[in-house]
Amino acid sequence: MGELLDYSKDLGRLAELAAQPQSIDDVLSSALASLRRIIHYDLAAIYELSDDQRTLQLRAAHGPLADERIAGHRLELARFATIRRALETRRPIPLEAHHHRSDEGDPYDGVLDLPAGHSCMVVPLFAGRRDIGLITLDRTTCATYEPEVVELASVYGQIVSLALLFAEQAELLDRYRRQVSEHNRLLVAERGGELAGRRIEQSRSPAMRELSRLARQVAASDMPVLLSGETGSGKEVLAAAIHGWSARAQRPLVTLNCAAIPESLVESELFGHVAGAFSGATRDRPGRFVTANGGTLLLDEIGDTPLSLQSKLLRVLQEGSFEPVGSDRTVRVDVRVIAATHRDLAAAVAAGRFREDLYYRLAVFPLRVPPLRERREDIAPIAQSLLDEATRRGGGRGPWTLTAAALAALEAQPWPGNVRQLINVIERATILQPRGEIDVAHLALEGGGPRALLSAGVEASAPALPSYRENEARYLRDLLSRSGGKIYGEGGAAELSGLKPTTLQSKLKKLGLK
Repeated sequence: MGELLDYSKDLGRLAELAAQPQSIDDVLSSALASLRRIIHYDLAAIYELSDDQRTLQLRAAHGPLADERIAGHRLELARFATIRRALETRRPIPLEAHHHRSDEGDPYDGVLDLPAGHSCMVVPLFAGRRDIGLITLDRTTCATYEPEVVELASVYGQIVSLALLFAEQAELLDRYRRQVSEHNRLLVAERGGELAGRRIEQSRSPAMRELSRLARQVAASDMPVLLSGETGSGKEVLAAAIHGWSARAQRPLVTLNCAAIPESLVESELFGHVAGAFSGATRDRPGRFVTANGGTLLLDEIGDTPLSLQSKLLRVLQEGSFEPVGSDRTVRVDVRVIAATHRDLAAAVAAGRFREDLYYRLAVFPLRVPPLRERREDIAPIAQSLLDEATRRGGGRGPWTLTAAALAALEAQPWPGNVRQLINVIERATILQPRGEIDVAHLALEGGGPRALLSAGVEASAPALPSYRENEARYLRDLLSRSGGKIYGEGGAAELSGLKPTTLQSKLKKLGLK
């Protein structure tokens, strides 16, 4: 017994092996080699249980008897009652002489020439509800394994089971990373990374330049970041810039809008689920944390996360682990979390709608994105860049420029919808004006949008602007002059303006133009 206690260091090394996921083949090789320092054997073999739970396939073998004779060896469970019992009871079973003399015989009958009554033991491998397989231990000595050794084998089997699970997870996560790597590369090039970073760094606003400096500093770390700001102010662009500036830039940048997912599905979207976890879950599905492993996960509108889910989210931030819905299998990930919200999270904490510990975990480095009305010097360059992008998209439209009056009108607006609202206004203007100069009249449709861009709000020092009706009448007269009075067909006023002929005729009639 004293000798067995000396094996504690070997068991400690096995525990370290289980906590450091590596390839499955490396795990099996290391596990069997380390086992021989604890339990003597002439042959140790690890068998994997098939999906249909009917056969066991040899995966690895070690020891003097591990040679080509047992390569590819399979065991049919229907033949071996003792092995089935070990899997069912989840306890190691040392085989005695009467087992070998029974109908089931020895697992290596006809394969190895082992003496009758030799030492043999089967050790089940399992985790949670899942049966993984078993280890067989054989030695040529004709004696039964001692009870103390059997107990030691039980502990060893649990550690090896854990190591195998971690190895499987590591391979699964690596496969998911490869699947999304190309998509992510294109995604970063399009919406994030260097492009997002350049947009922020080239801002004319001192507040945005300071925000850029702080964001670059925090990007170098892996700590969570909390972005706050009004809806449409550019929090997602800033998150993409932080990811692009970080060491994770070549890894996935994954986004989940917590407010856009039904409360009953948020947990599955974040952590994934196994088949049968709930109605409609017909197959295993990885969540956003698995997809983002090695990279960055942006949790947009974090303030809308259900309170019941916040403790699980806190655990991922603290420990990097979670269980998919319907599973007791722990998944470990390496994900940098950026959270974004337009809500006052401190007030939500005070009201009991948001966990205080989660808030302080997220708010280690808070960044506030200023609304567009606080950085009016950025309105003109943003608007022109949007027009340039529309020109590059082609389609026979563009290029465009903004008149001085149009720029003055844009810079005077309160922009409750921030950059997102500005994007909509510019896109609407390019529809009204297929190319050329965009004037005040093109910046709003009649009754369009929650706040039409008219002359209201322009600073008193700016020149008085004509009314919308006056601008529209002037535009339509110029349009008719250019088309020679022609409305329909190629080169007609309808084609030049991008309006439907019936809509154009209605506007002409309303303004008394022919």
